[in-house]
Amino acid sequence: MKYDNFDGPVEELVRMKMKEIEEKENIRVLHVIESGSRAWGFASPDSDYDVRFIYVRNRDFYLSLRETKDFIDWELNEVLDINGWDLKKALQHFHKSNATLFEWSNSPVVYYTTDEWKRIYENAASKYFACKPALYHYYGTANKNYREYLCEDMVKYKKYFYVLRPVLACKWIEEKKCPPPVLFDELFNTVLEDDMKAVIEDLLAKKVKMSEADKAPRVDVINQYIEEKLAYYKALVETMADDRNPDWDPLESEFLKVLHALM
Repeated sequence: MKYDNFDGPVEELVRMKMKEIEEKENIRVLHVIESGSRAWGFASPDSDYDVRFIYVRNRDFYLSLRETKDFIDWELNEVLDINGWDLKKALQHFHKSNATLFEWSNSPVVYYTTDEWKRIYENAASKYFACKPALYHYYGTANKNYREYLCEDMVKYKKYFYVLRPVLACKWIEEKKCPPPVLFDELFNTVLEDDMKAVIEDLLAKKVKMSEADKAPRVDVINQYIEEKLAYYKALVETMADDRNPDWDPLESEFLKVLHALM
C-alpha cells in the first residue's frame, strides 16, 4: 500500500508505526489488531485501517498518585486510525465485560501479539464475558446506527452491515452464551435465518463495489427484519439478570505479574 513515503504491505507499516509509538511514548506494546470493517470482513475499497493496541508502561507510572492518561490516540487520517489502551484500563474494562475488548482479543487480523498477552487473556480476561452487558452493547450499537443511517429513502449500504452485524451478534449471544465471532461471514453462516440469506448476499455483493459515500435505495425487507430484531432484543435484555463476574482476583494476579516483570 502507498502511504506518505511508504510503499509496502500494511502489516509492515503497522509494525513500523508501533515501533515509533513505543519509542516516543516509552511503552511496550502487547497486542495489535485490526478492528472495524476490515476485521469484520466487509470493507469498502476506500476503507481506512482501524488499528487498535494494548500496551504497558514502566512500573513507576502505575505507582504515581497523579491522575494518569490511560490511552493513546496516535493517528487519524484517510488511511490510518490508530489508538490504544493501557493494560490497566483494558483489565478494568474486561471486569465490566466490555464487548469491544473481546473483539480486540479475537480479531482475525492480528498484526502483532505476545505470549504475555495470550497468557493474560487465556488465564484471566476471557473468563469475564457476560451475556447481558454484551447483548446490551450490540443492541445499542445496532439501534443507534439504524436510527441514524437507515431510515431515509436513500442510504449507504455499508451502514446496513454496521447494523446487521451487531443484530446477529445479539442472536449469537442469546443462542451460544459466548463472545460472538468478529467476522460477519461466521455470524451470517451460523445464526442468520435461511430466508434472509439471499437478500443479504445480494446486498453484500452490491456494497463491496460501492465507495464509503455512495447511496442507494433502502431495502425494505431488511429494514423490517432489523426493526423486528431490535424490538425483540430490547425486550430481552431488559429481563436479563446481571451476569458479570464480580471477582477481581484473576485480573489482579495477571496485572501484578506484569508489574513484577517491570521491576
